[in-house]
Amino acid sequence: MEMIAASKMRRAQQATLASRAYAEKSWEVLTFLASQPGRSKLLHPLLEERHTINSILVVLVTSDRGLCGAYNVNIIRAATDFARQQNKPVRFITIGQRGANFAARYGKEIVAGFTGLSDRPSILDVGPISKIAIDEFLKGQADEVYIAYTDFVNTLVQRPTVRLLLPIRPARESREGASAVYLYEPDPETILSSVLPRFTEMQIYQALLEAVASEQSARMVAMRNATDNAHELIEDLTLAMNKARQASITKEMLEIAGGAEAQRQARAA
Repeated sequence: MEMIAASKMRRAQQATLASRAYAEKSWEVLTFLASQPGRSKLLHPLLEERHTINSILVVLVTSDRGLCGAYNVNIIRAATDFARQQNKPVRFITIGQRGANFAARYGKEIVAGFTGLSDRPSILDVGPISKIAIDEFLKGQADEVYIAYTDFVNTLVQRPTVRLLLPIRPARESREGASAVYLYEPDPETILSSVLPRFTEMQIYQALLEAVASEQSARMVAMRNATDNAHELIEDLTLAMNKARQASITKEMLEIAGGAEAQRQARAA
């Protein structure tokens, strides 16, 4: 299982790193477009920041199986802590059987659940998830949508992360005072209407890739630790067995020697 997880981890890591730069750059370009100087109206409903937050939706990404150390526990704890800090109703879209089991066990409201996703997810797998999240936001059923997943840092470090998915907030802090203004054809509204839903899909897809890489890394480390513990246990049990066998042989030899001495004394008498 360690070798299988290592093989899957390398493949997932390559996919994650290959798409990470694109996801980050697309975020930068689109948030800058949304914060164009002189913008006086809302360019797209997915950019709408609501003044009153009545409901929050969390997309929780976990694994279908265990045997991956504290991977699921850490992200579920992070999502639970986040939900506890909000003074608003929090509902969940669960990705992975472990997250679904947690939400059902503790009475959390589940909007939708997705299980059995491949360890090599495609953008087609993300379509239904992003559609439900976007529809919940546009219909006003959720005023904010967050995604809770495990960010892949390296093989030994995976960081549970909860970040805002919707609304897509303009990069005001990083773009204040920027002098460059992009020109678009036909206009920013038309571009955003087609790009923003795809961009939301891309963010969920990248989170899935990060989560898969983190899961396989955690499983590889957990199986390595289990293998090391099994070797130590085998050594301890082997030593105990050898001691018991040596004690048994010594006892038998003493019994034989005692019996021979008894027979010698009997013949001498």
